[in-house]
Amino acid sequence: MKRHISIDIETFSSVDIGKSGLYKYVQSPDFSILLFAYSIDGEEVSIVDLTKEKLSEELINILIDENFIKHAYNAAFEWYCISKHLGFDEKERNLWLWQWQDTMLHGLYCGYTAGLDATGKVIGLPQDKQKLATGKALINTFCKPCKPTKSNGGRTRIYPEYEPEKWELFKEYCKQDVVTESEIEIRLSCFPVPDEVQKQWVIDLVQNSRGVAIDKELIDGAVYCAEHSSGGAAEEAKEITGLENPNSVAQLKTWLTEKTGCEVKSLSKDAVEDMLNANIPDDVRQVLELRQGLGKTSTKKYNAMINAACDDGRVRGVLQFYGANRTGRWAGRLVQVQNLPRTYIHGAVLDMARKYTKEKNVQALKLLYGNVPDTLSQLVRTAFIPEKGKMFVDADFSAIEARVVAWLAGETWVLDVFRTHGKIYEAAASQMFGVSIDLIKKGNPEYALRQKGKVATLALGYGGGPPALINMGALKMGIPEEELPDIVSKWRASNKAIVRCWKALESAAIEALETGRPIGTRCLVFAREADINTNQDFLTITLPSGRKLFYAKPHLCTNKWGNKSIGYYGMNQTTKKWTNLETYGGKLTENVVQAIARDCLAYKIDLLEKQGFKIVFHIHDEVVIEIEKEKADLNRVCEIMSEPIPFAPGLPLAADGWVGEYFTKD
Repeated sequence: MKRHISIDIETFSSVDIGKSGLYKYVQSPDFSILLFAYSIDGEEVSIVDLTKEKLSEELINILIDENFIKHAYNAAFEWYCISKHLGFDEKERNLWLWQWQDTMLHGLYCGYTAGLDATGKVIGLPQDKQKLATGKALINTFCKPCKPTKSNGGRTRIYPEYEPEKWELFKEYCKQDVVTESEIEIRLSCFPVPDEVQKQWVIDLVQNSRGVAIDKELIDGAVYCAEHSSGGAAEEAKEITGLENPNSVAQLKTWLTEKTGCEVKSLSKDAVEDMLNANIPDDVRQVLELRQGLGKTSTKKYNAMINAACDDGRVRGVLQFYGANRTGRWAGRLVQVQNLPRTYIHGAVLDMARKYTKEKNVQALKLLYGNVPDTLSQLVRTAFIPEKGKMFVDADFSAIEARVVAWLAGETWVLDVFRTHGKIYEAAASQMFGVSIDLIKKGNPEYALRQKGKVATLALGYGGGPPALINMGALKMGIPEEELPDIVSKWRASNKAIVRCWKALESAAIEALETGRPIGTRCLVFAREADINTNQDFLTITLPSGRKLFYAKPHLCTNKWGNKSIGYYGMNQTTKKWTNLETYGGKLTENVVQAIARDCLAYKIDLLEKQGFKIVFHIHDEVVIEIEKEKADLNRVCEIMSEPIPFAPGLPLAADGWVGEYFTKD
């Protein structure tokens, strides 16, 4: 029978973990563990002051004993820090990882928010079990360097002996974190993290700690070129506007309002694009284009790469496991690889841009590409490179969400398209407008319908109307706003099974809440699951993979149309506050589809790793593999990505990709 040890540590490093991430933080020469608090099998919490003593041999033996499961909140931190303290090499560290479980992951899996303090509150811990509020100030005191001043005697670091009373408080704070973590784990114990998800967490940390190399020469050149190209643009904007500081939002908004005769309320990216699409004076257009160009430089991305790069030139920790609430999709960290600028130049043109950037040749970039900031923005992706002697193999699922929603709903004609020619946008237009698909090809007037089929396919799968089309860029595609309702009607008439799916999922959720019985529909099971002893109550949806989606504190309510509605508690993505939320059939469908797509990716990640393909990161539905040049087999990788998945029989998958010496977007 497995035993348990719950752990919390406090550490010191001169590296800013917020900017540089866990791995660079721990690899700093001055990194050390200060305090080590632990509880064995729920017993009273003990603490070891590592500034005065060492971990006992008995405790070290427990730490390396595979019969002890190690628990921590955000266990990746404890795992990596303690492995460094114990002197593990990479192989030992990764094998040891299988002995760990993460209570933060457990909370996220059950639909709760991240953060020990926040989770403790929303899960309903009593005050004496919650995280102490004194931690932030104490961490700033003991865990970070300080500026030398006269009052602190010129010190660059505060040691325990300088602040003995605060140090004792710090010990209590560290011990209380173990109490809080343990209590959260107890309250969620009736809703365990599946073994498969636990395995995925391990694989994710192995990949995060593997990291990906960056092209420091390119980054250095890009930062230089950005600095030496922006000055001219700023001076040009100053000359046109006559403003003292045209970079000032307030000053520029006033100038634009005066020049256009319309109040300019925002200078956001979308607002600037809307103004550029309108009939505006030439000088206004020129200034807006200058501002737009300056905003595209993306030096923040380049600087983020440098900040996170370890001594070996690799950036680690760029992915957040279970980063998307409820669906469990990954999110980006540090460099935010999930939100990199697109690359529109390719081939020799792209190679040349990289060459001139490395040479810091601003004039050549201006002469050949015109807009230097825009060019540098397009090069951001290419700053990720394989190590010497290796290549990137990139494979991306094709239209995964459109495939999954059609499979879930049983939309036969869509599935047939994906099993045959795969031209879903043309096929959608053909179905919607009653035009032969053979006519929807370049050179024919009917080809204009493809754009409508495309935006409808991308925007309308989850119950949205005209606003969804607008958000997907319908107006920017040149589609008149008055045509949008007709597009919605035609898409829904052509996709009746998907429309029925929205209603089926909503009805199943309501019935499960009303009756308390599990309700099966569309290869899903809706259920109300509760533990009266710990006051935990959830609406759950069991996915084909066996993983569950959780909606905390579910209840029935009435929506603004007077119909039954599904309420639950979760994080408001706008206010970032834990509050009462509402969901409906289309939103449930979106959650389920994105969750299934995520499970498909996770399954393929595991399969690729087992076959020796080392993934350095992945973005949405795309994997990036670093491999020796002679083994860079794109066809084999795409074959693996396209093979049927056991838990989703009949789901047609396809993948495409590229092989290259730097990361880009094909």
